[in-house]
Amino acid sequence: MPVEPTPTHTPPATALEPVSPLQEPHPLLLTEQGYTKVRELALRQLNRFISYEAKVLKGDDAEAIHDMRVASRRLQQVLDLLYAKPRPPELRRLRRQIRRCRRALGEVRNCDVLLDLVGRSLSRKRPTRRGAWTAVHQFLLVRRSETFVRAVRKLGKINLAVLYVNLKGLLHQGKTHDHSLEPSHRPEGPEQTSFANDLRKALAATWSGFEDHVAESLRHARPEAIHGARISAKRLRYLVEVLYEFKVEGTAETVSWLRRLQNHLGDWHDLEVLEQIMIEMVARPEFLRDHLPLAIDVERLILSNRERKAGFEKKYMGLAKESREMHRIKEWVSYLLASPSAAFTRG
Repeated sequence: MPVEPTPTHTPPATALEPVSPLQEPHPLLLTEQGYTKVRELALRQLNRFISYEAKVLKGDDAEAIHDMRVASRRLQQVLDLLYAKPRPPELRRLRRQIRRCRRALGEVRNCDVLLDLVGRSLSRKRPTRRGAWTAVHQFLLVRRSETFVRAVRKLGKINLAVLYVNLKGLLHQGKTHDHSLEPSHRPEGPEQTSFANDLRKALAATWSGFEDHVAESLRHARPEAIHGARISAKRLRYLVEVLYEFKVEGTAETVSWLRRLQNHLGDWHDLEVLEQIMIEMVARPEFLRDHLPLAIDVERLILSNRERKAGFEKKYMGLAKESREMHRIKEWVSYLLASPSAAFTRG
């Protein structure tokens, strides 16, 4: 997984430079029409999400599987912004279907990434333990075939065509009947609900989750804690990407940093899943019985893999601790949360 280069210029923690001198904050941000723009983003992600279905079902397009999962996350994030809790029952049902689709393809995606990783090891002129790498590669090929069959069955039960029609209808309905004006979303006091305020609430919740997961991973570097930080970083990035659409200053730098963090965590995750696969492989009684020398070589690969994984954990810790970039992001988020109206209209 490629790592983006560190930006050559990072503004001080307290100086919030504009995304670009040519960009000015979007005038719709403080109006109810902001919801309309976000619905357009949701429809764009929905169209993108469904456009990958045919390529995914062919079974041989690893990038389509990846892109469909990414589109599902972005779509879900925008829907969560449009429909704050308590969400309409129909939206909750459609949201669950989107999540089930992503999860159905999760293990297939893991196999695709690991096949590429193992393939690169085998492509070296003189790879150490070629026999062990070849055995892992064959194991992954079988696993990928089996998981893809299961994934297609799950996708068939979801019926993506029906999901698309229903969700598109719900989003189009919102153009004439704003969800923010429904009784369950209408403010009790005289103050009117604003899109900027809803953005602030979404950012507060998402940032809080990100901070909690990062803090937990720094206290206890268990795989599940680091994985939690990885998922929360994705959620934060996709929400900040919505702010970028409104040209909120500071978003470009924040998205760039979150992408770098995700890349490090993605590399760590690949090695973590590879380790689990190799452990499962050598733990089979018949494999140990019939291929004991090969199993020993695979175990040596596991130990080598752990050293590489520790390196990515160290890089992640350096990014996630009180680094200059992390401090700047905290200051930026605090600024938006403290005064969203001023931050979203600052030129």
